[in-house]
Amino acid sequence: MAAYTPMMQQYLKIKAEYQDAFLFFRLGDFYEMFFEDALNASQELEITLTSREGGTDERIPMCGVPYHSAQGYIERLIEKGYKVAIAEQTEDPKQAKGVVRREVIQLITPGTVMEGRSLQEKENNYLATVTQFQDGTYGFAYTDLSTGENKVTLLPAKEEEVLNEISVLGAKEVVLSAKLDEGLQRKMRERNVLAISYEEETDSVDSFSGLMKDLNQDKFRVTAARLFNYLHRTQKRSLDHLQPVTTYQVHQFMKIDYYSKHNLELTETIRSKGKKGSLLWLLDETKTAMGGRMLKQWVDRPRIDRQEIERRLALTGQFISSYFERKELQERLKEVYDLERLAGRVAFGNVNARDLKQLLRSLQQIPHLHEILSRIPGQETGELAESLDHCEEVVDLLEQAIVENPPLSVKEGNIIKDGFNAQLDQYRDASRNGKTWIAQLERDEREKTGIKSLKVGYNRVFGYYIEVTRANLQHLEEGQYERKQTLANAERFITPALKEKEALILEAEEKCGELEYELFCEIRDQVKEHIPRLQALAKTLSEIDVLQSFAEVSESRKYVKPVFSDSREIVIEEGRHPVVEKVLDSQEYVPNDCKMSGEREILLITGPNMSGKSTYMRQVALTAILAQIGCYVPASKAVLPIFDQVFTRIGAADDLVSGQSTFMVEMLEAKNAIANATQDSLILFDEIGRGTSTYDGMALAQAIIEHVHNRIGAKTLFSTHYHELTVLEEELKRLHNVHVSAIEHHGRVVFLHKIKEGPADKSYGIHVAELAGLPKELISRANEILSSLEQQPEQTEKPAGTKEKPVPVLPDGTETEAQPAPQASHQAQLSFFDEPAVPKKAELAPKEKKVVDKIRDLDILNLTPLQAMNVLYELQRKIKN
Repeated sequence: MAAYTPMMQQYLKIKAEYQDAFLFFRLGDFYEMFFEDALNASQELEITLTSREGGTDERIPMCGVPYHSAQGYIERLIEKGYKVAIAEQTEDPKQAKGVVRREVIQLITPGTVMEGRSLQEKENNYLATVTQFQDGTYGFAYTDLSTGENKVTLLPAKEEEVLNEISVLGAKEVVLSAKLDEGLQRKMRERNVLAISYEEETDSVDSFSGLMKDLNQDKFRVTAARLFNYLHRTQKRSLDHLQPVTTYQVHQFMKIDYYSKHNLELTETIRSKGKKGSLLWLLDETKTAMGGRMLKQWVDRPRIDRQEIERRLALTGQFISSYFERKELQERLKEVYDLERLAGRVAFGNVNARDLKQLLRSLQQIPHLHEILSRIPGQETGELAESLDHCEEVVDLLEQAIVENPPLSVKEGNIIKDGFNAQLDQYRDASRNGKTWIAQLERDEREKTGIKSLKVGYNRVFGYYIEVTRANLQHLEEGQYERKQTLANAERFITPALKEKEALILEAEEKCGELEYELFCEIRDQVKEHIPRLQALAKTLSEIDVLQSFAEVSESRKYVKPVFSDSREIVIEEGRHPVVEKVLDSQEYVPNDCKMSGEREILLITGPNMSGKSTYMRQVALTAILAQIGCYVPASKAVLPIFDQVFTRIGAADDLVSGQSTFMVEMLEAKNAIANATQDSLILFDEIGRGTSTYDGMALAQAIIEHVHNRIGAKTLFSTHYHELTVLEEELKRLHNVHVSAIEHHGRVVFLHKIKEGPADKSYGIHVAELAGLPKELISRANEILSSLEQQPEQTEKPAGTKEKPVPVLPDGTETEAQPAPQASHQAQLSFFDEPAVPKKAELAPKEKKVVDKIRDLDILNLTPLQAMNVLYELQRKIKN
């Protein structure tokens, strides 16, 4: 350290405290970076890498960005998941003795961004914290620093619960103890967490204690304290806009896990990861940024509280029936700016006069919104109208104080209206009158001297002066003016009177600028006192915006009000997939019914690929979600239970990040549903078992169906290509077969997309391949093979070129007769579930006998499907070895 120059020593001391951040070190008009920061930043930001001397033999790598354009560079780093520490000069360089003092004034991280393009208008920017307690449970808290929202909850001792909360929130940054399990931290990064930060301090910070006064458990307080300690350490400024911490319980909402949210495309699509094509995209007719954020929160967390759901549905209906009032509301809401984030900027100290003007224009819409809501019939809209806070004190203050079109800078003046402050008016009068006197002086001196080109000018170095060209100097009397400056073609002069007036004008202008900034800060502080009121108003406006959006979508797309059933009955008539219907637009969507009851808990859905099985399953789930967020639903009639959870297993994709195969992903998602579903849940299983061999897949599919039927009792839609499973309708009294119909027309398949009772009679796989555009000769050959296979009699002989199947072994060590090839008959194809043929003795090797003994000792009836799979995998591994 001693070998470096004093300035580099200062840099290294500050950098030692911010090892995980880029240090923007202020030097004059630039933020400079050195050493590793410079090497990395030059690559990430694509800026020039240079070097400088630092007191040692080797030159120090260096790069920098201009102070005035640093914001854009900072945002680029934040979007990539980095942190940026801003080190500013905290003393006047002219007064510094030695190296100018510098301190970090703020640490900007992905979870603490307050402005710029990193903040999406209609998305929250959440910072979360996780604390694990000795009993294994987790404390989970989160904040949106840009809006001031703070919440905390407790989660059971399951890592998946923590990961699911992070995923539902879309948290950009998570704060934890460095002692937290590294495996869990890795999984957090896999869930798209941009940054993981560490905070060990969990004692309450005095400045935040008021925000935690309503927390009645130590676990809540410790969890929230970790979050606030991190904010206190990194932000280093006023956070008066932060709202009191409120508690919530995960079970207060419909639980939709990460995989189900992904599979149902609630907020982003599977293919493009974008909003367009998602349920959120369909519903978003909001007019304000606040409304857009609340809509996303509602979609992420549908309610299970029937009273609240019914209230929202009532409001949606009242907006639907009041078309003209709704259109007026929309026009007024367009004039409302983002009150939540404006309040945050007021508290944070980075608000400007234009922001305050936006706040004023927003508040000026409240009386109009109140009047419109009062005209809509209904108790609920009346209550909404009365809950609107007009914030008259803020309106009066800003109307009197801020000019109509203020400048962007708060230190250039021309912000405060005339008449707001007497002292400011005096300074302005002196300045304006002084300038009038200057203009009159110029006219008088021209007349007195006869020099028409004489002018009175001003510059910052010499102040005011009288300028006369060299050609006209002869017209001046000796000693008439006092010489001030000589130019190539002119002379500049002053007079005692001009010098005196100059002092008055400049003093007035200087004091005028200082006073205006002081007055602006006072106005900002007065507005800050009303932040809780502004935040409450923002929530009401957001709710109005979301509900009018529901009404707009529901009316334009002919949705109906759902009715909730206490008997867990589902009756959806002419139901549609809301997003697919919108995407098809001019094409007619084929609606379908769904009827389920206590005697009809599981629908086993068969039918060809591309016929619409997955779409049908998804539309049932989306209908339930729409109903429970308070929106009308795409159907001609809808009777629904209130679901506590939705589970899906749809689609097939390897999880390359964590190294899991399609089949393992399939089984993990199935396990999640089986382990957590209740009788009040909705389960969608699409093609379970297709990721492994036919017999394995079929066995697992049947076992899962039986388990859900016999032990869980949840409403379940189960699609499959295993037509053999349709015989389960005879064995499981609450399972019913339905199929998606298709017909052949002139040798081509036509999908009718219509759900009908009973099993499908054909799979049409080759027809689908033909539709996909496979070569004609390949399709022709496939038809030949299919025809040949269908004509084969039941036999034990194998086609030429095929491998012999291993002979099945019974638990007592004997072999069975080889089974015939599966035929079209459902019962024949399920023959592997039947009693074995007459056995014949066979000798077993010692290792093989161990496997057989293991099978003999299994308690099959008490194994879950996942346990069965694990045992099967282990036995197979032993046999291979």
